[in-house]
Amino acid sequence: MSYSSRYPDAPLSDGEWNDLQETVINHARRTLIGRRILDIYGPLGSGIQSIMNDVYEENDLGSISLHGDSLEVSDPVKRENLTIPLLYKDFKLFWRDIAHAKTLNINVDFSTAANAATQLALLEDDLIINGSKEFNISGLMNVKGRITHIRGDWMKSGHAFQDIVDARNKLLQMGHTGPYALIVAPQLYALMHRVHQGTNVLEIEHIREIVTDGVFQSPVIKGDAGILIATGKQNVDLAISEDFDVAYMDEEQMNHIFRIYETIVPRIKRPSAICTLEDPKS
Repeated sequence: MSYSSRYPDAPLSDGEWNDLQETVINHARRTLIGRRILDIYGPLGSGIQSIMNDVYEENDLGSISLHGDSLEVSDPVKRENLTIPLLYKDFKLFWRDIAHAKTLNINVDFSTAANAATQLALLEDDLIINGSKEFNISGLMNVKGRITHIRGDWMKSGHAFQDIVDARNKLLQMGHTGPYALIVAPQLYALMHRVHQGTNVLEIEHIREIVTDGVFQSPVIKGDAGILIATGKQNVDLAISEDFDVAYMDEEQMNHIFRIYETIVPRIKRPSAICTLEDPKS
């Protein structure tokens, strides 16, 4: 069903709706970090409001025997029911701006929608990384059972690389063989762009050799901290009921109110696949 059919009172044509949706998706993709490293589960349908999550604390080895006559099942330590919250941001299109575009036969300026999409994308990453106390959702930075590593002084050459190696080794000891992805605060990301002492190579390039699923920065990480994660849907995924979409809400004082929204929840199945790089000052 087209947007014009879904929202017949909206002041946009089918072509303008397509431009609006494309603007929203493109600007969200520029901002989103969590989706670059997490597998997606869904979309499940807009009516789905909760989902089960099986949590495993350790990676046990498989079994070995002559006939395989004993049953050795990989069982979770607990099953939790996660609420899938609604994330949204509203924006307004002024009637005079729409009339101006139609009079001159030019595209409607959807800058306000682009800004709202960026704000919603940051909220999504905040939910993935920091969780939500209101909905009892754990994030990558605070989930119980994660591994922690107190980082060194990244102002000194080689310390960032050594911290990533040490954090990776802790994940390896828990049975998480990678691949790995890294998300750090912007100030730490900047410090990795220094020549690694004794080489002609930036430190971040050496880090990328062992963190093959990507090195990213995110402003939603609080303090000088970061996350090294063994990626894969067996460890963490993002459950989606309804992905990024745009809805027309109402007319208010001749102007038009729209909403960008999504329904998502991160599912952390193996907390030990996450190693947070802790700020020594915190």
